[in-house]
Amino acid sequence: MNARSSKNYNIDMSTGSLPKKMLLFALPLIFSSILQLLFNAADLIVVGRCVGDEALAAVGSTGALINLLTNLFLGLSVGANVLVARYTGANREKDVEETVHTAILVSIVSGALLAAVGFTYARPLLALMDTPADVIGGAAHYMRIYFLGMPIMMLYNFGSAILRAIGDTRRPLAYLAIAGAVNVGLNLCFVLIFGMGVEGVAYATVISQLISAILVVNNLAHQDNACRFHFSKLRIHAKKLAGIARIGLPAGLQGCIFSISNVLIQSSINSFGKLAVSGNSAGVNIEGFIYVSMNAWHHTTLSFVGQNYGAGRFDRIRKSLRWGLLFVFLFGFGLDAIALLLKPHLIGIYTKDPEAIAYGCARIGVICLMYFTCGIMDVIVGALRGIGFSLLPTLTSLLGVCGFRITWIYTYFRSHRSLKVLYASYPISWCITIVLHGIVYLAWLYNNRAKCAANATEPVTPASSD
Repeated sequence: MNARSSKNYNIDMSTGSLPKKMLLFALPLIFSSILQLLFNAADLIVVGRCVGDEALAAVGSTGALINLLTNLFLGLSVGANVLVARYTGANREKDVEETVHTAILVSIVSGALLAAVGFTYARPLLALMDTPADVIGGAAHYMRIYFLGMPIMMLYNFGSAILRAIGDTRRPLAYLAIAGAVNVGLNLCFVLIFGMGVEGVAYATVISQLISAILVVNNLAHQDNACRFHFSKLRIHAKKLAGIARIGLPAGLQGCIFSISNVLIQSSINSFGKLAVSGNSAGVNIEGFIYVSMNAWHHTTLSFVGQNYGAGRFDRIRKSLRWGLLFVFLFGFGLDAIALLLKPHLIGIYTKDPEAIAYGCARIGVICLMYFTCGIMDVIVGALRGIGFSLLPTLTSLLGVCGFRITWIYTYFRSHRSLKVLYASYPISWCITIVLHGIVYLAWLYNNRAKCAANATEPVTPASSD
């Protein structure tokens, strides 16, 4: 790979038109996220229509628990992204190199730990969530196989975070397109030809993730810049690990906080029976396509704010957030409207049962009325992490999301027990958390108003803002 071809894929985020470059960055990321989500959608559609609602519930009921176990370590990839973006903006190549190799080794170790925990404790954890008896066997089998592939999943996510930090979102899209096609083909082969059921879709997911991870690592090994991966340089650099952890652990804890509340909500949904779980699983998967389209603007804002912070372009930090908020609103609101209009047809792709379809429509009818507020919340968090705040967004999320939802479940939901009441906790918690995150950002903006107005150009040494 020559220097010219590599640069063609990377984006300099500290100069040029922000809306144009943010779109160039975000659109491939949106398509990449959708392809990744199609892995799960293919799993659900194949088992739901070819095996039955019990298998659909088995695969779908694992999502909240998988996210709970993985989010802490995926948060570390956010820390790697911020550090690489900052050092890239400040032209500190040695620091970029050390961060890359530290992050790759951390991904492998964290993946191995997750594999051990997920494989060993899948069934006991599902039992704690009150997973229905006719579902728990298949769900545990799916989780064990899925977690055996966790080291390669973590390697892909950390590698992609590094590529995002230097502005490359196009090649990961191509890699996921290849892996996605393999996943769909293997799903059909394992389930329809070999009759493997839920274990078949689990194996297909792991194999497809292996392909995408190999392609990303190969990309890093052929970079012509400081992000180039060398196996011989793979080691933990203590200062870089501390920097990744300082930003990434609070980000991961925030993800876990969200997942804890979602696990409690999933447990409440499980109490309504198999068809409620089946319809909810289909609804969650459809919402996932909206979420990843909005979450791409979180990663875009995070990377653009991080690079401009490292380059000392404080004026572009404000503008990056403004454009991120505008884009996430437009994408989120538009997709919400489509989901609301087509909800019975979309749920019908996953299941044939009229009752399960009704349950899925009930979820979408509540969540998608204001799902764009979740995107707004995440974009503000991306800006805060890009400028160095990581603990404060976690604390505000603890209060606004997890705290509120848990309180809602044990108070209002207990006395007004219905799925619509349960789902209402989502949009209310998003709006509360937007206000809290907004206060933190406005406080930073006030304290740095002189730098923002003067368009500072001196590089800023990454330091804790917490």
